Amino acid sequence: MRFVKQYLWDHKYIILLEVLFAGIFAGIFYLYHLPLAAVLYPTTLCAILGLLFAAVSVRKAYVRHRRMEEMQYVSEESLSELCAENQSIKDKDYQRLIRGLCRERQKMQDETTAARREMLQYFTLWVHQIKTPIASMRLQLGTEDSALARQLRSELLRIEQYVEMVLTYLKMGAESTDYVFREVRLDKMIRESIRKFRGDFIIKRLRLVYEPIEETVLSDEKWLSFVIEQVLSNALKYTKEGSVRIYMEEPATLCIADTGIGIAPEDIPRIFEEGFTGGNGREDKRASGIGLYLCREICRRLGHRITISSVVDEGTTVRIDLGRTED
Repeated sequence: MRFVKQYLWDHKYIILLEVLFAGIFAGIFYLYHLPLAAVLYPTTLCAILGLLFAAVSVRKAYVRHRRMEEMQYVSEESLSELCAENQSIKDKDYQRLIRGLCRERQKMQDETTAARREMLQYFTLWVHQIKTPIASMRLQLGTEDSALARQLRSELLRIEQYVEMVLTYLKMGAESTDYVFREVRLDKMIRESIRKFRGDFIIKRLRLVYEPIEETVLSDEKWLSFVIEQVLSNALKYTKEGSVRIYMEEPATLCIADTGIGIAPEDIPRIFEEGFTGGNGREDKRASGIGLYLCREICRRLGHRITISSVVDEGTTVRIDLGRTED
């Protein structure tokens, strides 16, 4: 009904003109005292033909309107298909403008894609180049187990994390990513992640409580490892004393809990926003607000779900639901 009202409003001048013409003819017939039948018959015939024409016109306009509403993306091909029938001069002008905008948008998209591809290639090369001196420094440290060596290894690990974070952030905006879904043994993957941070546990004298996990999940091991390592890194960063606990909850939920400084209640709703650092981030000047954002985006693309609960001065628990969910 709303569409019909709008259609009548759009054609109000034509309707008023037809009513005016009918009034003129009726007035002339009345002045010349023509028989009533001579007036009613052609008037009725014209009214019926006019209503039929209007019904066909309204139906065609409604079908076109619905097709345009259902279109999620306008391209030159879809525009040509939609406007295949004869159109008015005004419609053709609009089509010409829209086609020009489509071409301009496609050009901008191509330029943006090319620029992003070049940037990704550059940073990928940069990541591989910077890993060379990092590996060299690790070799120079060798198997030395002094306090200074452990501290240096911890800082090297942090540098590697920042490098991987840059590359991951860029890849998240790419058209496609190298996801490889297969059965992943959580115990093996988690132990490898813990091994990377063993120096931080020793330096900060934190206790690790790990309950062996025998589950396997359908996921991408590389990307899921990034999420777990990022969560572990945050737990170690904001825990001064106490422990970090890793365990499973039903159904298929990996939990990483710490006894750190916690997160303020007002910060939790925004903790996964890009660039948001919260109160803890303002105290820690090195916080970028990117890590948890990447974790959420990776989990979303893997079909997992990540949530956080926290109490200030008591600790934080991160839960990763590893069940496959539809976004």
